[in-house]
Amino acid sequence: MLTVLFTICMIWFVGKFFIFGLKASWGIMKLLCMIIFFPVILIGMVVGGLMYIAFPLLIIGGIIGLVMSHS
Repeated sequence: MLTVLFTICMIWFVGKFFIFGLKASWGIMKLLCMIIFFPVILIGMVVGGLMYIAFPLLIIGGIIGLVMSHS
């Protein structure tokens, strides 16, 4: 009986840490995308002559950023 209870508690404990790890990695990935990858992609588009794609993306990103910061 005690081992069954111990097993259930251990599964619950490991599950909680797994969910915490997923949330933490999602937050870190969002930060990396917004700080590093998105600006590098936009700069690469401008250097490569794709200004007509990079400029609308920059405007859309700015609008989304403004809306999210006021909510």
